[in-house]
Amino acid sequence: MESVAEHALPKTSVRWKIFLILLLLVTVNYVDRASLSVAMPLLAREFSLTPVMQGLILSSFFWSYTLMQMPGGMLVDRFKPRLVLALCTLFWGGFQGLAALTTSAVGLLLTRVGLGIAEAPVAAAGGALNASWLTQHERVRGASLMDGGSPLGAAVGSLLIAWLILVAHSWRAAFAIAGIGTILCGVGAWFYIKNHPREHSGVNDAEADHIERAQAREYAKEAKNLSGRSRDFFKYRSVLLMFVGFMCCTTLYYGLLTWMPTYLHKVHGFDLKEMGNASFVIFVCGFIGELVGGYISDKWLASGAAPNLVMRVMFGIAGVVATISVFCVAYASSPKMVVILLSATLFFLRWGGLYWSIPAMLATRNKVGALGGLLNFGGNLGGMVIPIVVGAIVQYTGSYFLALMCFAAMGVGLFVCSIGIDYETKIPV
Repeated sequence: MESVAEHALPKTSVRWKIFLILLLLVTVNYVDRASLSVAMPLLAREFSLTPVMQGLILSSFFWSYTLMQMPGGMLVDRFKPRLVLALCTLFWGGFQGLAALTTSAVGLLLTRVGLGIAEAPVAAAGGALNASWLTQHERVRGASLMDGGSPLGAAVGSLLIAWLILVAHSWRAAFAIAGIGTILCGVGAWFYIKNHPREHSGVNDAEADHIERAQAREYAKEAKNLSGRSRDFFKYRSVLLMFVGFMCCTTLYYGLLTWMPTYLHKVHGFDLKEMGNASFVIFVCGFIGELVGGYISDKWLASGAAPNLVMRVMFGIAGVVATISVFCVAYASSPKMVVILLSATLFFLRWGGLYWSIPAMLATRNKVGALGGLLNFGGNLGGMVIPIVVGAIVQYTGSYFLALMCFAAMGVGLFVCSIGIDYETKIPV
């Protein structure tokens, strides 16, 4: 009788609280990343940095972050996401704080490399929690909520770091405060996040059963006799298209994340306060767009629509609108119009956050972390290259025009690759 009464209770919603925690962690993650971009005009003067050197420093985070994606995903599969997330957060907060003590461009570059190593497994850990905590029809919303921390963190970081610099009259104080805040968030996440629903004291039987029944139906379709070799992912067209498509999406995003504040300052005359406010508006539009895209996709999928139809339409719209908007930025002369166009670009580009639901769609349960690591590896290859490319373009042409054309080309790549993925077939690896 007790069991019947317990099951009659409404199911708890701990799974969504878990993803709100992940939203917070990724937001803090991107506050730390955005801090360097916002402070770059000050750093360039203090350390006498050329545009190419600025590009090297802006890209240095991505060198280690990208190379650690597959190892990071394997660490998540081996040691589980809770432990990996907690340790990552503590270490990346430490490196962010250390950046405040640097006295040279090389020292700053090295702290960014350390930050990249520390943050590398976070995305794969989120993908693993997506697979273990959410049902098939909740995963797109979960992925969008978590990945929404990227534009939200960039927005908050742009405003917060600019404000801290103005109040404290020091970029060093801003970096130190950001590092301490990150460490505190990591401690809080350790106490609340669990690897599986049954391990969490706040989850009642109704919620756990809801998750387990849905996952049992989903994983009953998994292929048997799996090879177990992560490298076999590369045999499949959908994985290759996922890899390249996400790389195009994040190349455009990271190009804007790293260089947009300097672009607004140099080309359109924004001061530090105006630059922070404009960046906040642009990236908040990206955050709203990500949530809207995730909500529409999940509701559409829950109505019974085929995943191929839903995902291809959503990505198709995102690719077309983002491409047109960022292309038009190159020809806009009004600062207000530039902000409007960049806001539109980010609103639709952040529908690319739906990519984070793909590992759970394509991978078998024991390989979600590895495929998530592979996804983020491809995504961040562009982050390694695009800041340097933009810096070289600006230094040798004296203009951002070709850089904006590169961004538009990435939007085309996002469109082409995304509509070619088969979102309905599990990869037998």
